[in-house]
Amino acid sequence: MTDQSASVFLSDLPVFAEFEDVANLTRYRPLPEGWALAVADVVSSTEAIARGKYKSVNMAGASVITAVLNVLEGSDYPFVFGGDGAVIAVPPKGIAAASVALAAVARWIEDDLDLNMRTALVTLAEVRAAGHDVRIARFQASPEMTFAMFAGGGAAWAEAQMKLGRFAVPMAEPGSRPDLTGLSCRWNPVASRNGQIVSIIAVPSPTARPDAFRTLVASVVSVANKAGGLGNPLPPEGPVPHLTLGGVTSETNARAPRGKRMMARIKVMVAISMTVLLYRTNLTLGGFNARDYVRQMTRNTDFRKFDDGLKMTIDINAAGLAEIEALLDAAAASGICQFGLHKQDQALVTCIVPSLRAHDHMHFIDGAAGGYAQAAAQMKAKAALQPAGAQ
Repeated sequence: MTDQSASVFLSDLPVFAEFEDVANLTRYRPLPEGWALAVADVVSSTEAIARGKYKSVNMAGASVITAVLNVLEGSDYPFVFGGDGAVIAVPPKGIAAASVALAAVARWIEDDLDLNMRTALVTLAEVRAAGHDVRIARFQASPEMTFAMFAGGGAAWAEAQMKLGRFAVPMAEPGSRPDLTGLSCRWNPVASRNGQIVSIIAVPSPTARPDAFRTLVASVVSVANKAGGLGNPLPPEGPVPHLTLGGVTSETNARAPRGKRMMARIKVMVAISMTVLLYRTNLTLGGFNARDYVRQMTRNTDFRKFDDGLKMTIDINAAGLAEIEALLDAAAASGICQFGLHKQDQALVTCIVPSLRAHDHMHFIDGAAGGYAQAAAQMKAKAALQPAGAQ
């Protein structure tokens, strides 16, 4: 799918080299007219996580991104992974195809992951008519990878409207399958090295001054930056690959329909086994070096992002966590932000890997015991306790 105007917009997006700059909203660029947002989230994700389906919840969120990017035939369209869901900016020529992908991925998630996924397609015209906008910039996570950042309130509004039942995309017929090429779920949970894995969501209060919220974000990021690896839950040398049956099953289900999974399962097991062998021997095969790949994997993670607010899943010690909590508590008391924060011992990794030999593989980080879904639930519960008019 070729869209010259979309390509020009994407190539001209501002790129932040320092993550502290993500709250500088003047540097974001508005989406062009005619675009839309593909939005999705798992219904009752906190209950699903309580039933032990945390890995499936993350895979559902990543599968939405995979399915939509595959039909758009490009990985550079802006998106944000939210743990239990996602938002993707879709150009005008891709809206019809994105709708088909959303319908198919919702069906696959219900049939294969036993989860209920809400999906919606919200036009930019609807967003702006409601008084919001969608503005995009990119953060340079590594020399090989940038991740899109969203501002303007439009993505949050679109998600809220989806939860109200508006702009819904009907689920596809039983047996429909999206193109999930590249979706990977091979990694064991990653244990904290610094103390705890902490998932944080902080959004500006309706009356907050932009400069005050920007200062808060810079302060929180500054504390996180003192942790090893800037708080990235993956170690600088990358995670150690292991053969895990849970990861094999999840990836096999994404590759093939029921009744046709034996060969897919064998291929996944062989691929993982070869990666483990090459990692242990530090050999290179066909241009692929496993140790180089996992080091690059650490750099290509989205452990921090801006999606109408700050979202981070970081590995941090007790002193750093206490400092961040104090900053957020003070900002909430001053009417600068609303926030939720969830602690756990491990992080989860879900991946989109178009090719092992390329450098554009993407890795999504969330907490292994609820992460962003639990942080969002906590933030919602706090808001409900506030007096009317104070939110």
